[in-house]
Amino acid sequence: MQASSSAPKRTWLKVLAALIIVGLAAVGYMSVSKKDVIPEVTFVNLQGKKITSQDLRGKVVMINFWATSCVTCVKEMPEMVDTYNKYKDNGLEFIAVAMAYDPANYVLNFVETRKLPFTVALDVQGDLAKSFGDVKLTPTTLVVDKDGHIIKRYVGEPDFAALHQLLEKALAA
Repeated sequence: MQASSSAPKRTWLKVLAALIIVGLAAVGYMSVSKKDVIPEVTFVNLQGKKITSQDLRGKVVMINFWATSCVTCVKEMPEMVDTYNKYKDNGLEFIAVAMAYDPANYVLNFVETRKLPFTVALDVQGDLAKSFGDVKLTPTTLVVDKDGHIIKRYVGEPDFAALHQLLEKALAA
C-alpha cells in the first residue's frame, strides 16, 4: 500500500516542479523582453527651459550623460554633433546631460566654444543620473524610441556605425 500512495505524491511533485520551472521561465522571459521606459523627469536646459519626459513622447531621443572632465566624452562629442546633425531633420532629439560634479561654468564654456547644436541640461543635484539607473560612468548614452522605451544603453563611446543603423531603424518606425 505504501508504494501506491507515494506514486501520486511523486506525480504531484513533478507537476509542481514543472509549474515552478514554467513560472521561472516566464518571469525570465518577461524581464529580458521587457523594455525599460524612461522615468518621468524634467530636464532644464542652459537657458532655463524645461523639457519633460512627456514632451519627448513620439520622438526618438538620445540622452548622453557626460562631463567636461571626461576624456572619452570630449573625444566623442564631435561625432555626437555629427550624429545629431545627420538625423535631426528626421526627428531625432538629443539631450546632453552634464553630470552633477561638472561645474556649470565649465559646461557653458564647452557648449559655447564647441557650438553644441542640441539641448544641454545640467544635473545639478544628480537626480537625473539617479533616475536613469544611477548613472555614474561617463559617457553613458541612451537611445529611446518613440514610445519612451530605452532600446540601447551605451557605456563608453558607441560604435557610431551601429548607432546610426539603430537610429535609422527607430526613426523609420
